[in-house]
Amino acid sequence: MSTIDTRQAQAFPVLTPAQVETASRFASGPAQSFAPSSPIFAIGDEHAPTWLVLSGGIAVHRRDGLSDEAPVTVHGPGQFSGEVSQLAGRPSLAGGTAGEAGCTALPFDSAHLRALMVGSADVGEVVMRALILRRVGLIEAGGSGSVLIGDPDGKAVLALQGFLTRSGYPNLVLDAAVDGEGHDVVERLGVLPAELPLLVCPNGTVLRNPSTSEVAACLGMVAELDPAKVYDVAIVGAGPAGLAASVYAASEGLGVIVLDEVAMGGQAGQSNRIENYLGFPTGISGQALAGRAFNQALKFGAEVAIPLCAERLECAVEKRRAPLSLHLSEGRQLRTRSVVIASGARYRRPDVPDLATFEGAGISYWASPIEAKLCAGEQVALVGGGNSAGQAVVFLAPHVDRLHLIVRRPLEATMSRYLIDRIAALPNVELHVGSEIVALDGDAQGSLAGATFRNRADGAQSHCEMRHLFLFIGADPNTAWLDGCVATDAKGFVLTGDDFIDEAKGYGRAALPLETSRPGVFAIGDVRAGSTKRVAAAVGEGAAVVAQIHTALAHLAEA
Repeated sequence: MSTIDTRQAQAFPVLTPAQVETASRFASGPAQSFAPSSPIFAIGDEHAPTWLVLSGGIAVHRRDGLSDEAPVTVHGPGQFSGEVSQLAGRPSLAGGTAGEAGCTALPFDSAHLRALMVGSADVGEVVMRALILRRVGLIEAGGSGSVLIGDPDGKAVLALQGFLTRSGYPNLVLDAAVDGEGHDVVERLGVLPAELPLLVCPNGTVLRNPSTSEVAACLGMVAELDPAKVYDVAIVGAGPAGLAASVYAASEGLGVIVLDEVAMGGQAGQSNRIENYLGFPTGISGQALAGRAFNQALKFGAEVAIPLCAERLECAVEKRRAPLSLHLSEGRQLRTRSVVIASGARYRRPDVPDLATFEGAGISYWASPIEAKLCAGEQVALVGGGNSAGQAVVFLAPHVDRLHLIVRRPLEATMSRYLIDRIAALPNVELHVGSEIVALDGDAQGSLAGATFRNRADGAQSHCEMRHLFLFIGADPNTAWLDGCVATDAKGFVLTGDDFIDEAKGYGRAALPLETSRPGVFAIGDVRAGSTKRVAAAVGEGAAVVAQIHTALAHLAEA
């Protein structure tokens, strides 16, 4: 049974008369009446409000594949429309028409909906839970959002599907060569092989071989930035550290924008189960944890711009009160009174010939249900001995025939005990200690077909046929965009807490613990030198940095 089936009352609650009265105080306008069967909001509508039904009803439908529609529910008096899209004014993933008896309802635009959630803990909890469950229901339904048409196992389709899935957007993949609907669209539009895959957005727009930026634009994921606006804090990176900072900063009334060039969750978002995070004794997936934090940030009014890349921080010394400038991808720019560097680290790539050739065609840097499905029943290899690698092994092993775990050092030197014990109990995991991969080979289609291992002690080599290789060998700090604006250690990790550099001594105070050598610029999480590479530590730094931002901003105000 689906999540909606098992949690129907929570997904589609009926507010009590007292709750309706409380909610009505936060409406963005007066009640509106709609004639029977008239449209109220359509799939793909931007800034479609949430509607609280006072009388009559709203019949809600979703997209079912490319051309069909499927009923979702009928909201009656005391019920409200919408899902997570309504929190940020993004295009609606569902449509609604007035019921047979018409409808009278109160509108709540995104700002007033967030005000309701913050202003009334009682009603806000009910509404937030329902919006999240409805999004989960749309994801489980498959074709409710975007439809990808192409080769389901192809590099381009997998990349776009991974982006949509990590971003929490429902999607459906159709094989252009097999599925009738997908094949018909390709034939009707005269699409050339080089133009695949196609992506059909919720509003019906068809994109040919799109980039993630084009997909994000079609889905309304990145709002227009006001060049005249000055934010209190810009957070670069939407991993656990950045999301935590955004939640605490926004909840304390700061003007917040969060940027990430890939998707929410960072590297932690790729962990299928995090079992040592406080408060989750049975574990939680990185994507679920990131999704909850993301929705919290939206609830408190943080602006989120994903995917949008920070390309350069203006580091010329300016007047104390002058805002900092961030140059972004696509020629955008924003101004902010403070910056939090939470850009984490990039996946490290071993020095193996032709590695880039097979990225997305057999080589992965994460292990999600998409990859598990692709390699089901096959022989695979995984390189890495850290906790992320261990979690991936535990997740993948039940899906595959055999898993070769390649590590340079004994697991006891790099991995938590509970993961070591769990891996030891898996009968289809073969451990290769002191080994490394030195060569890769492919098939006629350009996909991975095998790998050569070498024992570092005696140089002995062995070849293993496989179509899937997972790399979990750590990461390098993602600091190239800073271009020397802040002090780093020899490995490129950002230093914090030291005295300000000579040019900044005039600020008249010592650096704060999480502050960099550039006043008003902070660093948290994996990108910070000396940080503990754990999700809980990153979240803690995200919370702690907000108090220090307040201190820095207060000092500027007094100057």
